[in-house]
Amino acid sequence: MTPRAYSKKARMTESGFLNAVLYTALGVGAFVAGFAILIKLAPFQLWKEVVQERNIAVAILAGAVALGLSWIIAATMH
Repeated sequence: MTPRAYSKKARMTESGFLNAVLYTALGVGAFVAGFAILIKLAPFQLWKEVVQERNIAVAILAGAVALGLSWIIAATMH
């Protein structure tokens, strides 16, 4: 397969801007879904622990999960 034929197959659309918007929407949607699953599976109320109880460990855990999800989504979409 030639590089030119491969590059044509890899595109979603012909417009670069439209591709960026589509990939961004897919990435943000995947991130929101993943973080929502984390909130539902956590054995505690995440927002209450971070805001009301000022639990720094839970805030660091949530941030680490958010970064991990972002890196996985970015690597997959790239």
